[in-house]
Amino acid sequence: MIRRHQAFASRCLSWLAAMIVAACATPEKAPPVATEEPSHAPDIAVARPAPRPLKGPKRPGPIPVRPLNVAAECSFRDEAGYGGSLKLAVQEARVQDFDAAVHIPRRGMCRFALKDFQQTRSLPNVELSHRTNGCIVRMWEQGERVTVAFQQCEHMCTAGAYPYLWPILADRQDGSCT
Repeated sequence: MIRRHQAFASRCLSWLAAMIVAACATPEKAPPVATEEPSHAPDIAVARPAPRPLKGPKRPGPIPVRPLNVAAECSFRDEAGYGGSLKLAVQEARVQDFDAAVHIPRRGMCRFALKDFQQTRSLPNVELSHRTNGCIVRMWEQGERVTVAFQQCEHMCTAGAYPYLWPILADRQDGSCT
């Protein structure tokens, strides 16, 4: 039994000695830093090539602050059955016509009509506020598309449909929407 303890102690001491030696080892030295010798020649700026732009989709720029102009009368539907229709006319940031209906499969419908809203903002984004229930509809341009987004519009939808209501995108060039 004593021999076992002595063998164990001997192994522990050798292990400890190896650890101490490893801890005291010096790491590889870094190559010496080259010092610049004073030069008698004038400094010459080295022309570097301009960085190449990254390939890929072009990032959209900032949204311009200008009056919104759009006319769209369209309907849309995706493969899951989410769909609806939009009738929108905005001239110089004044909403002339707005009627939207969105059908959300297994959830219900949301309906919006200009007669229930009043325009409360025109720049930088068009904003319509519902006359009684706090629903806000905002419109802004993003490139060639105009986004129509809804906020706090639970009362404009059947029960359970509003959390699944997405913004509607209208294309200004061809009047289509998604």
